[in-house]
Amino acid sequence: MKMMTWKVLAVGLLLGVWGLAHAQTGGAVPENEAAAIAQRKQQEEAQKRRELAIRNAETNGIPVEIAAIGGFRGARSNTILGYGLVVGLNGTGDSKQVPATTTALANALTRWGTLVDPTKFTAKNIAIVSVTAELPPFAAPGRKIDITVQSIGDAKSLEGGVLLPTPLGTMVDSTIAFAIASGSVSIGGFNAGNSGSSVRMNHPTVGRVPNGGDIQRGVDTQFVFGEGVIYLDLDQPDFTTAQRVRDAIAKSFPSLGVTAIDAVTIAIQMPSPDLAVDVISQVQKLEVFANTEPTVIINERTGTIVVGGNVRLGPALIAHGALRVTIDSEFVTSQPLPLSQGSTTVTPVTQTNAGEAPPQVVVVAPNATLDDLAKIFQAMDVSARDIIAIIQALSQQGALKARVKIQ
Repeated sequence: MKMMTWKVLAVGLLLGVWGLAHAQTGGAVPENEAAAIAQRKQQEEAQKRRELAIRNAETNGIPVEIAAIGGFRGARSNTILGYGLVVGLNGTGDSKQVPATTTALANALTRWGTLVDPTKFTAKNIAIVSVTAELPPFAAPGRKIDITVQSIGDAKSLEGGVLLPTPLGTMVDSTIAFAIASGSVSIGGFNAGNSGSSVRMNHPTVGRVPNGGDIQRGVDTQFVFGEGVIYLDLDQPDFTTAQRVRDAIAKSFPSLGVTAIDAVTIAIQMPSPDLAVDVISQVQKLEVFANTEPTVIINERTGTIVVGGNVRLGPALIAHGALRVTIDSEFVTSQPLPLSQGSTTVTPVTQTNAGEAPPQVVVVAPNATLDDLAKIFQAMDVSARDIIAIIQALSQQGALKARVKIQ
């Protein structure tokens, strides 16, 4: 009887403590559970904002400055090139199989009054190279530009070499030197080896000479045409983007005559040609919504897939399976009998097994988006090669509403 009384008292005490705690909290959710609920709500709201931003970008494009999607006609760079010699190599230069190298060096030494017989020149510390550079628009004499050198002989490496002064011209007229290139070559890699073993990093036969080009003269640049007209050319042809650019310029500068000629060119008529620099500077800073064309780019060599723009999928059913073939080889050793004058033989035993995984079936809902397509591929757990095959099949079937470009 006393035992029952103590049990009743203990239960009553526990109920009293629970009731007091419940009364103090007013039946509220514990703090840790409330924090978890609040965190889930924040994650859901962030996901909704992300999906809304994706939908807006797919429909209206992305906001960018005009300078990021186009440039003004005439203000462009020009490629200049020449051929020179890299000297000071540590035995990694051209061999006798490249007679142009010794001939070029002999000609260079002749200019300084030294006669050398190219057939008797056996040094391996020189290499003949092609030298290229980009001459920027409005280049002024005395400015510096970066130079790129590429070996055109059989040199193993340009590491540690120095480019002799080389004039750079254009393909139209190579007699006019727009820049003189020279300096130490930086390859950003190495090529080392010994006793048949070698290690190579990057491309040791291609290098750069930072600020190695000294501009001698600039290229005449015309960017104002006719009676004060400048032309803005878009990098990617798009009628929608061209119209938006025209509207943005016309709205910001009512005094200018703005016309979208085609999907690339926007003509801007200025009151005076003297205003060209001011107008170009302000137009480049304007922000517009650049249209993103629905495109799927596939590189089968690397297995790279890039999907962008307002990609839509029609209703389709995707069934994907995989055939797996395994070949196992075991070697069985056969020993001859004692005193049989036989020899030990090793015989390979090959076993081939083939099996096909059950197909994965996915139904694509109408008007599926890029986000839906990503979720489908993630749920199917397929490789990049399989995704390429599925995308090509969807394009051929007509369910994929996008341009497919295969590189």
